[in-house]
Amino acid sequence: MIDRVDSWLTIDQVADILGVSASKVRRLIEEHILFAVRVEKQPMIPAHLIQNGEPLPSIRGTMLLLLDMGFSETEAIDWLYQDNQYLDSSPIEALLQGHKAPVRRAAQALG
Repeated sequence: MIDRVDSWLTIDQVADILGVSASKVRRLIEEHILFAVRVEKQPMIPAHLIQNGEPLPSIRGTMLLLLDMGFSETEAIDWLYQDNQYLDSSPIEALLQGHKAPVRRAAQALG
């Protein structure tokens, strides 16, 4: 998964972009509005999760759906970055293109 992300942001960088505190960014991660992955022991956020100065809105519902289906947070993030034959792309690419409903249908098909 890490190799599929070409640009990472630290919590402090995301805080600057969003105009909030680092503790608010950590809360956004806890609430699944964003997610972070440890890269060399530091929590890093994929840069593409910030669109037009805001968190990608479709991440939260998709993450919650996957977590409700029994995925761990790591498994959910991995699923987002795996190629999906139903979508002809990875779920994260589909979300970035605004295709939230097909991604959620693909996730529901897993259960």
